[in-house]
Amino acid sequence: MRSVCVFCGSNPGDRPAFVELARTLGTLLARRGTTLVYGGGRVGLMGAAADAALAAGGRVIGVIPQMLLDREVGHSGLTQLHVVGTMAERKRLMGELADAFITLPGGIGTMDELFEAWTWTQLRLHDKPCGLLNFAGYYDALIAFLDGAVEAGFLRPRHRAALIVDTNLESLLARLADAAGRPAPVASPAAE
Repeated sequence: MRSVCVFCGSNPGDRPAFVELARTLGTLLARRGTTLVYGGGRVGLMGAAADAALAAGGRVIGVIPQMLLDREVGHSGLTQLHVVGTMAERKRLMGELADAFITLPGGIGTMDELFEAWTWTQLRLHDKPCGLLNFAGYYDALIAFLDGAVEAGFLRPRHRAALIVDTNLESLLARLADAAGRPAPVASPAAE
């Protein structure tokens, strides 16, 4: 797993522990020699993760739409910053640059990114693992919703299982690395 795309809040949240979590992830990725790919911002959890990875000697690639760069939220100190035209282009390029995806706490933009990357897995547009860090129970309600979607017949159990959920950052990174190293099972069209 050479690179991980991190989805997280452009806000810091209301607890210092959220920012510390983002910093810890950035540091862990840098120490493992794993490139951090993210939305290119200098603010919120996004900026905290990028700054920590850079401070630990890591490689950080940002992808930001021009409209956000124009609002002066782009990070100017990254290893590489790609400026794209739209949010859709941003997600596509981040997906191409990453070997896996991890989601930290965030808002609707974070959810949009997670669900699109996870949907790409379901549609077999890629076989890159998607992880969700349920830090301090932040995603308890989302997890309950997803499990309810399985019970109601709107989400297949194997697609639900494709989202790797953990409460421990190091454990989640290990599980993503393990999943990234295995070929994805190929389901027959009849099984869909």
